[in-house]
Amino acid sequence: MPEQDNTDKELILLTERIDETPDPSKALDDPEGLSAVGGDLSPERLIHLYSKGFFPWYSDPDPILWWHPKERCVLQPQHFHESRSLRKASKKENWSFTLNQEFQSVMSHCAALREKEGTWISDDIKQAYQSLHALGYAHSIEARIDGELVGGFYGVAMGKVFFGESMFSLCPNASKLALNQFCKFAQEYEIELIDCQVESDHLLSLGAQLMPRDDFSAALARLITTPNKNQFLTNLEAFG
Repeated sequence: MPEQDNTDKELILLTERIDETPDPSKALDDPEGLSAVGGDLSPERLIHLYSKGFFPWYSDPDPILWWHPKERCVLQPQHFHESRSLRKASKKENWSFTLNQEFQSVMSHCAALREKEGTWISDDIKQAYQSLHALGYAHSIEARIDGELVGGFYGVAMGKVFFGESMFSLCPNASKLALNQFCKFAQEYEIELIDCQVESDHLLSLGAQLMPRDDFSAALARLITTPNKNQFLTNLEAFG
């Protein structure tokens, strides 16, 4: 396989300026999508860079790395694939779904499931997203059986976009059912696009598709006219 040519690419070192925006078209080909390094995880910087399509992904003790992949894995809520087996699973237990009731627990479960892989959900990441949660930008979706937390996911919402970060399941289908219910909710409450970030067979099987970088950036410009928090996600506590 030929080596990737990064000669026309540029890795930006972020400074203290919160409004810095790397050029996505200059993101590296190897590693694919890496756009910038450094900066911080302040709410202001996270809100600004998320609204432009960048997300942080790194492991301690590495510096903060910011990514904007050439192709983005996205899910339009109306295109979620609800399989027959998932419909059957939804009827086997006393399922319920809540919003923002156990944000810290959801993050901790997501981190614990990835500890063997060298989780990127570090203490700094937890603190950063808990700050976003307190401001009404980061949200958790919880799946419960008989009221007990068994799965879910968390992410960041701005305008009509939800940026998914990580999910977990303590029993079969829990995170799938949480996402299924969230997609139904999203169609009613002005969320038109779910950013899944990086492609996986699992996400594609649920209806996610790949969107070219330029199209993704254009979609964000259309759906996030101002980087405001989604009021529906902030104010509701349960759905489904």
